[in-house]
Order: sequence, then C-alpha cells, then structure tokens
Amino acid sequence: MNFEKVSFAFFIVFALTINFGFFTGDIDNPTHHHIYELFAAIVISLIATVIKLGDRSHIGAVLLATSLVADIHLLGAAIIWGFAEHITGTGVTPEIMATIVSVSGGALIANITSVVLLVIETVVVRR
Repeated sequence: MNFEKVSFAFFIVFALTINFGFFTGDIDNPTHHHIYELFAAIVISLIATVIKLGDRSHIGAVLLATSLVADIHLLGAAIIWGFAEHITGTGVTPEIMATIVSVSGGALIANITSVVLLVIETVVVRR
C-alpha cells in the first residue's frame, strides 16, 4: 500500500465530507452552519490542494484545478462571513447566510468532481 496515495485520497474525500457537513441544514439559518466548520473545510481543502501539487499527470492537473476552485469558493464564503460580521455591523442575517451556503455549494460541487475523478483514475489504473 502506497502511503502517499492513501493520504492523497484521504484529504480529497475529507475535503468533500467536511464541506458537505457545513453545507447541510437550512440554507438561511445561521445556527445550522458553524463558522469553525467552514474554517475546517478551508484548511482541509488547502491541504488537499498542496498535496495535489505533486501530481504531474493530466488527471492531476484537473484535480488541482477542481481543488483550486473549491478553495476560491470556500475563501469567498469566509470573506462574505467576515464582511457581514465586521464591516456591515448587521451580523449574519438569513440572506447573508444563504449567500455563504450557496457559495460553499460551489466548493461542494468541485469536491464531488475531485472524488469522481479520483475514483475513475483508480478504476482505470492497471498494475
């Protein structure tokens, strides 16, 4: 068993599951979406991106692209959250939370794409 491939797959799937955990719940209810879960999703997604930097195959480039898309979406959601909390002074309203969750949904789609590509690559690779 190759530890590098195990850790690679672990972080890709972990990025998907933690993002899904943040995404689920009522879209406009701030009590269903915790800031630390978004933070964890960002950290795990960034770790997955760094791990993908070493893959020099064509599928590796596509996996890196999907990971970068997820990072941009999650960082965008965090920026919106921070802007709502600290700049506007209104806090996170249901409308703003719906925007944050919608943006994180884009990251979720990118993570799903990464996992599907990982499964396809695993099935196609022959020994």
